[in-house]
Amino acid sequence: MSKVGIVMGSDSDLKVMSKAAATLEEFGIDYEMTIISAHREPDELIEWARGAEKRGMKVMIAGAGMAAALPGMCAALFTLPVIGVPLSGRNLDGMDAVFSIMQMPPGVPVATVAIDGAKNAAILAAKILAASDDALLEQLKAYTADMKETVKAKAAKLEEVGYRAYLESK
Repeated sequence: MSKVGIVMGSDSDLKVMSKAAATLEEFGIDYEMTIISAHREPDELIEWARGAEKRGMKVMIAGAGMAAALPGMCAALFTLPVIGVPLSGRNLDGMDAVFSIMQMPPGVPVATVAIDGAKNAAILAAKILAASDDALLEQLKAYTADMKETVKAKAAKLEEVGYRAYLESK
């Protein structure tokens, strides 16, 4: 199966970015994960990103906070889709990373998910891969159906027990 690359600038990002790996595992999608700092290891980033296609990578998920250079640099070096995950930070709660990842120059797009949205990044990567993988497409359809049934069950429980009992059961 096609591979997804997951890259982050620091091990402090792993708690969030691991959600992308766990989600890809749910779908049986092969991935590689690494830590490369765009600012501290530019040569290593160039080598990793330029070699990604030869390693079978079809999509990258790049998590970054603050100045958030990593997703944009990945997009500059890798021709296939890059999904940026803005990571929450101490000073601006991740908004700095959102703007850094979203505001790419023409010709160097980076898809951007919510702050700390690594799970959605993995689902988006799966959807991209499913465009040419019917089995994965069927898995995604089943995943969507399961989400719908989960919400219906919660609504039924709320109607049955009322909001107070519902909240107490959580």
